[in-house]
Amino acid sequence: MTIPRRSLRGAGVVAAAAVVGLAGGVLSAAPAAAHTPTWAVTCSEVTLNLTAYSDKVTNEVTVSVVGGKELLETTKFGRSFSTDTPLQLPAHDKELTVRLVVKAGDSDRYSIDQTKQAPVCEDTTPSPTPTESAPTEPPATKPPVTEPSAGETAEPSATPSETATEAAPAPAESSSTAPDLAETGSSSATPVIGGAALAVLLAGGGILWSVRKRRTAQN
Repeated sequence: MTIPRRSLRGAGVVAAAAVVGLAGGVLSAAPAAAHTPTWAVTCSEVTLNLTAYSDKVTNEVTVSVVGGKELLETTKFGRSFSTDTPLQLPAHDKELTVRLVVKAGDSDRYSIDQTKQAPVCEDTTPSPTPTESAPTEPPATKPPVTEPSAGETAEPSATPSETATEAAPAPAESSSTAPDLAETGSSSATPVIGGAALAVLLAGGGILWSVRKRRTAQN
């Protein structure tokens, strides 16, 4: 069987076109796999990892808070760039918008300008535990009383009694207005009474003597 030359030429052209198309697809797909920016944002920090960039040109990267300060000033890099230490976000009580700008030196189509939201961090600080105040004075405890065993004499306790003895009441002062009590024993009126009794006895004796004398005279 003889194949015409024209058919062979046509088949060759088609095969060549397929190869060129496949190569073009590979070439066009190759840049898409390069220039890989990866970054993440949490409530407190930003991490950045840029890989597969061209090291034959100068690339630039900037990270900032929209309406705030720059977290990473414009920095030049070559094939790759990454944050060894995460970029710290400022304290905030509402969401922040973080912006990443990468300018590729080989083509603007590989440059990016993206934003992500940083949420508010939840407060995880534990509340302080209230401490109980210790009593100012320990409670008083009485020493145990030990009973002496047989054949032993009880020794006086060296510990003084905790309860203070009550002071004896002071003698009541006599009132100046109270009536005088009856006097006992001798008083200033005793000699007078004795003299009066003696006078009575003498008078009685005199009377008795005069009566006897009168009777004797009558007899």
